[in-house]
Amino acid sequence: MSAEAVAFHRFTKAFGGRKAVDDLTLSCERGKILGMLGPNGAGKSTAMRGLVGLLRPTSGTATVFGRHFAELRDPARTVGVHMDGLGFEAGISGRRHLQILSIAAGMPKSRPDQLLEIVGLEQEGRKRVKHYSTGMRQRLGLAAALVGDPELLVLDEPANGLDPEGIHWLRRFLRKERDAGRTIVVSSHQLGELEQIVDDIAVIKRSLLYVGSLDGLTGSGAHTLEDRYLELVVDTMRGKR
Repeated sequence: MSAEAVAFHRFTKAFGGRKAVDDLTLSCERGKILGMLGPNGAGKSTAMRGLVGLLRPTSGTATVFGRHFAELRDPARTVGVHMDGLGFEAGISGRRHLQILSIAAGMPKSRPDQLLEIVGLEQEGRKRVKHYSTGMRQRLGLAAALVGDPELLVLDEPANGLDPEGIHWLRRFLRKERDAGRTIVVSSHQLGELEQIVDDIAVIKRSLLYVGSLDGLTGSGAHTLEDRYLELVVDTMRGKR
């Protein structure tokens, strides 16, 4: 099996002749957290959707543990996904949602309650999803991503809608999952939070601006992630890159 958990090779996706992602090449090693950064419309979500089989690239490849997503023998136990567009049936409870996913993934009956406890929704599990706050839906989405106990988590803006307490919880959650050996690819606009958890950074604005270690980008803390990120993006807008 590939030493790389995630690999994009010259990944390009065009919509109506306009390239949303152009010639993206990067990888993430097993057991690391890769933070994907970029302005709105930079192509982060497009790349992540290509990685998990929700769209086909115009050219190039995106692979998980050396395979295309469609080739995975047991996708639920390999990749857990949380991103916009993968919604919930509002009329059922959070527990029922996880129960359906657990049955589909071949997990034991106890799995939904385990997941609700992991994400701190054990008191809310029997409540209908339509009554969940945005933050509660984010936690339910993370629980859904964990259903199959996957090796890799792909999370698109999981901090959206979380209050400060929720963001602090998410930080601890992601660290714990990484320390348990899970690989995580996460996009977020919460740069200060990402700086505290990621191992590697990829900055994208349609094409790749930077990929490498967090320390390499920030000079081992001599600069903040936010400052270096803004420098990269602004230089690109000015045509310096």
